[in-house]
Amino acid sequence: MKVILLQDVKGTGKKDEIIEVSDGYARNCLFKKKLAVEATSTEINAINNKKKAETYHKQEEIKAWMEVANKLRNKEVTCKIKCGENGKVFGSVNSKEIADELTALGFDIDKKQILLKTPIKSVGVYDIELKFLPEVTTKIKVKVESL
Repeated sequence: MKVILLQDVKGTGKKDEIIEVSDGYARNCLFKKKLAVEATSTEINAINNKKKAETYHKQEEIKAWMEVANKLRNKEVTCKIKCGENGKVFGSVNSKEIADELTALGFDIDKKQILLKTPIKSVGVYDIELKFLPEVTTKIKVKVESL
């Protein structure tokens, strides 16, 4: 019997998959626990339409992030940090401070999207990578200056 899984079933398949299982397993386990429904033509069409809609929305999200990435490409952000004598820096610049500066420029960027391995602890210009989605990344320049 062909069934459409409504949830992930260990050892059987993933959600929204159309699989072939024995009649007894379908009736006695999957249907009773509401883990699956019978794969009728209307159910199959509904699943296909849902997958098309998800693909479309994913493409739209990628387009929107690509636009943001293109606007941000090679932009320079200035962060100020307190320095003492001889150029010694007190504290560091982290991803939250960079995100705050980008927000001030009008970009709604979360600090988790900024790939910063370690906080910046010296004055200078740094190339920082921003990762919006696995397939959408860009680089900006962060200029760290003393107050």
